[in-house]
Amino acid sequence: MKRSGFKVMARLSGLVKPLAGCMAAAVTMGLLGHLCASFITICGAMAVADLLGFPAPFSKEVFFILMAVFSILRGVLRYGEQGCNHFIAFKLLAIIRDKVFAALRKLCPAKLEVRDKGNLISVITSDVELLEVFYAHTISPILIAALFSAIMCLFIGSYSYILGLLALAAYLTIGVLVPIVVSKQSGDRGLRFREKSGALSGFVLDSLRGLSETIQYAGGQQRLDEITKQSTALADEQDTLSRKAARGSGAAGMIIMIFDLSMLFAASALYSRGEIGFNGVLISTAALMSSFGPVISLANLGSGLQLTFAAGNRILDILDDVPVTEDITGEEKTTFSGAEVKNLHFAYESEEILSDLSLSIPHGKVTGIVGKSGSGKSTLLKLLMRFWQADSGEVLISGRNINKVNTNDLRNMESFVTQETVLFHDSILNNLLLAKPDATREQVEDACKKASVHDFIISLPDGYDSNIGELGDTLSGGERQRIGLARAFLHDGDLMLLDEPTSNLDSLNEAVILKSLHRQANNRTVVLVSHRKSTMGIADQVYSVENGRLS
Repeated sequence: MKRSGFKVMARLSGLVKPLAGCMAAAVTMGLLGHLCASFITICGAMAVADLLGFPAPFSKEVFFILMAVFSILRGVLRYGEQGCNHFIAFKLLAIIRDKVFAALRKLCPAKLEVRDKGNLISVITSDVELLEVFYAHTISPILIAALFSAIMCLFIGSYSYILGLLALAAYLTIGVLVPIVVSKQSGDRGLRFREKSGALSGFVLDSLRGLSETIQYAGGQQRLDEITKQSTALADEQDTLSRKAARGSGAAGMIIMIFDLSMLFAASALYSRGEIGFNGVLISTAALMSSFGPVISLANLGSGLQLTFAAGNRILDILDDVPVTEDITGEEKTTFSGAEVKNLHFAYESEEILSDLSLSIPHGKVTGIVGKSGSGKSTLLKLLMRFWQADSGEVLISGRNINKVNTNDLRNMESFVTQETVLFHDSILNNLLLAKPDATREQVEDACKKASVHDFIISLPDGYDSNIGELGDTLSGGERQRIGLARAFLHDGDLMLLDEPTSNLDSLNEAVILKSLHRQANNRTVVLVSHRKSTMGIADQVYSVENGRLS
């Protein structure tokens, strides 16, 4: 969803509210710091006027002292302003990351199945980092520029309202008109740049994951060519944005020169008519020349803000996205006593997967589900987990509609083993404890014995503390699958949902696991999806699903 820059800025600015006190301190110190910087020059002009014999409020010695004091204060205040701004920025980046992860957790898994993982990584890392520019170098500079410009207009206007209006025109042109023009010229290039950057991240991530296959089929040059192509396109976008920023900066410098000369000529004209004294000419011109610092900062934001707004837009897309299923809370606690599916219909967009499906999953029994690939078996398990929402019909847990079961209760009572076990770059023990963080070592080992993986683990040099690498790459498919089953045994849910749990196992290990499942059937309910007839030997009842229907 594309939002206007104003809407993005308003949403991002709203997050500063908890740190309003720190922001006020940053604006105050920034304003006083810029005033000190300008009055160094103004005091110098007044000292020159005193040297030339024109009236001045203080002697030249006092002005030199004031210049020294303002110089020291400028450094101190600048340091304080930047310290506050960066504290706000990095604090808010942490808050935003927390919000993004919380949003992703709510969207998962349904809304994330179709998202490019590399693009998501780009949003979480580089897009969030880009907001540092907004929080540290945009919000307070805008407020500082507005307040500073108002004060300087009044100061210059104290010599002549005409000069004050001329100063106002200069500040508005540099601080408002220039960044708006530069931003409009950049168009949506900032968003295109961030999208291309995310696409490149995704492509590189895919290339790294599929490196073995790329080498095997001699596809290295093709992948390299595509990376080069995307990198070149990204560089072209960056070059265009940089050129527009440079043009904006050059235009701002030229406009400043024009206004400086205009102030000099206008003040001289007023002096020749006797409306102001020589002090007015010298000081008003010096004041304008020394006061463009805050508005120049705004002028330089024009092109850079495009990238910031693009990043903010992509982050807000995640924060505003509506999950397929919301967490259920506040309902009466549910304990598992069986499950049932009644007249269930479900489709992924326009593709119908399940049609008028009804089946019963009695407590303490092993229910087998067989069928061809694409017949809807895995989808049924996801609906029992409430990862997706049924289009019509009912999924009942303990006789209660699944939409009336607290999500925490549902997660506690169900263990789900998917066809592909996801393992983290960590030790085997920590990967297992994901299912039950407070489990004892004895419970972990018992679960691994049931999954026929304990003997393999203790044969490793570091045993359960062995690191299994990224995505478990150091393990075979069967070993990863057995660790996934061990997680399910460790979680000890009342309802075990197993999607092809023995597809990567040999007959011996399959027999051990099936024996464990059969032994556990009296204590828990098992839904077993498999193509293997041997697997269905432990099932108390078997349903055959064909094209989303029972056959």
